[in-house]
Amino acid sequence: MKIALVYDRVNKWGGAERVLLALKRVFPDAPLFTAVYDPKGAPWAHVFNVKPSFLNSVPFVRNHHESLALITPLAFETLRFDGYDAVISVTSADAKNIITKPGCVHICYCLTPTRYLWSGHEQYQNDPGLGILSPLASAVLRIFGTVLRRMDRVASQRPDYYIAISDRVKSRIRTYYGRDTYAVVHPPVDTVTFSVENRKLKTESRSDYFLTVSRLVSYKRIDVLITACNELKLPLIIIGDGHQKSKLKNMAGSTIRFVDRHLTDDEMRTYYRACRAFLYAADEDFGLAAAEAQACGVPVIAYKHSGVAEFVKDGVSGVLYDKQTPQSLKKALMRYMSMSFHPSRVQKQVEHMSEKIFSDTMKHVVLDLAERTKI
Repeated sequence: MKIALVYDRVNKWGGAERVLLALKRVFPDAPLFTAVYDPKGAPWAHVFNVKPSFLNSVPFVRNHHESLALITPLAFETLRFDGYDAVISVTSADAKNIITKPGCVHICYCLTPTRYLWSGHEQYQNDPGLGILSPLASAVLRIFGTVLRRMDRVASQRPDYYIAISDRVKSRIRTYYGRDTYAVVHPPVDTVTFSVENRKLKTESRSDYFLTVSRLVSYKRIDVLITACNELKLPLIIIGDGHQKSKLKNMAGSTIRFVDRHLTDDEMRTYYRACRAFLYAADEDFGLAAAEAQACGVPVIAYKHSGVAEFVKDGVSGVLYDKQTPQSLKKALMRYMSMSFHPSRVQKQVEHMSEKIFSDTMKHVVLDLAERTKI
């Protein structure tokens, strides 16, 4: 069976890129179609036969794709999938705009409905994070938001089937797109690399710092973590980069440290294993970093109404809190510090998300849906 993968843009590294590499191991011959491709910014993609759209001929767009957001859907519409039996679009934006012919099944592995138009519309309108282009982007969202949402909803009808990365995303797909989800398949967690040490350390014997790993953008609510840790004088390490870095550094007190360079998996594992607990304040789609932390036996303190809450069992593998506010997080931190967690019980919450289970599930789902389309 001939299969193709499609992704919004190939110019960075993150959780979605780990998903693509896992899919590559499931479907080794599948090429990767995308709007723009920057080989320098995405060395991980060298294992793929990458097929970018016509937008890639505009050099500056490879790293500034937001500047042509209005025509990116058209770029995906021009891609051709003749001869393919199945196309898997991995997307949180425009890749679902592809057009396939009868007999070719389009399966959308949805990371979330287009965030800047739906669940994060207000945040992006107030803080697009595009530097000098931010005022223009805010104006576009304010003036054309309704039109853009209508276009996105039309595009959302093109996939034959949806697979969601979490129940949280499944709910958004139903709310914003009016579509049912065929299955929920959590992204794969590298439970081999990220694992509990041979000596079963209890949380009391870990280092004293708390940890978060995140892009430094507005919807991640790193400001909530900083404010809470500032007020409680708790040590916090923030691993990640993004347009809010300067603003967040200005907020941070003396107990907070930033690590903004790219870390290897071995380095990440060291940070995970040594931290006291992992913190999250975002209404996260899934939260791969939190899952990796739990695979290392680390408790997670997270916002209750989030994809992260689907694998954090309150009181067993972490603490959940009700509101995205420093006050709510502070209460959760104080509660956490009066509790005890065993690493093996924490790790157990993510065992079902191993790459092998992900690979077997995706292979079964794709083959089943492709056969249905032929019938």
